[in-house]
Amino acid sequence: MLNLSVIVNTIAVLVGSAMGIFGGKWLSAKYRNVLFKVIGLLTIGLGIKMFFEYHNALVVLGSLAIGGILGETFELESKIGKLTGKDKSEDFVTGFITATLLFVAGPMTVIGSIKAGVEGNNEIIFLKSLMDGISSVMLAASFGTGVLFSAISVYVVQGGLVSLASFLSFLQQPSYLGDFSGTGGLMLLALGIRLLEIKEIKVGNFLPALIISPVLTFISGMF
Repeated sequence: MLNLSVIVNTIAVLVGSAMGIFGGKWLSAKYRNVLFKVIGLLTIGLGIKMFFEYHNALVVLGSLAIGGILGETFELESKIGKLTGKDKSEDFVTGFITATLLFVAGPMTVIGSIKAGVEGNNEIIFLKSLMDGISSVMLAASFGTGVLFSAISVYVVQGGLVSLASFLSFLQQPSYLGDFSGTGGLMLLALGIRLLEIKEIKVGNFLPALIISPVLTFISGMF
């Protein structure tokens, strides 16, 4: 968990978020709304791109179905707000979920963390840190402190992957990465739809799908 690249990535999100929160105070509601829509459009585009990287569409479907049912059963999105004491702040929860998905639901997270843990190669995570730091400025200017708290997600997820890298190296296989990206991509697409206020989708309730995905990929590989 104390891997240098994980710490750097976490700090990058914290610093970028702090800059965005400070800068966002000087933005009028009109310009903040423009940023909000830009992020929504970008999220949809990124989600579509990631979805088409899937290896097995049935795995993506199953992951989202099972993950969504679990999340809905435990009311995961509502609990995210309550755990932070921000249950009444829609912007906080949306910012946290948006940043968490953008920062951890991609192949760079998996490949970079495993390489850092197995080979001691931090290059991918260092590059990701730069990208996340820049993104967090824009996100925090729109959503505020929820983005700052997503640094916890970055530290826990990437730190866990680095710590368990020797056991999880199989996740670098194209089938696992493809299905993980496909699942995360549809979640980002749903998030973009929510950000553009097309339809209210509780994307946070689908977060378990990211854990279900490699399990179903493993099972599908047995047949």
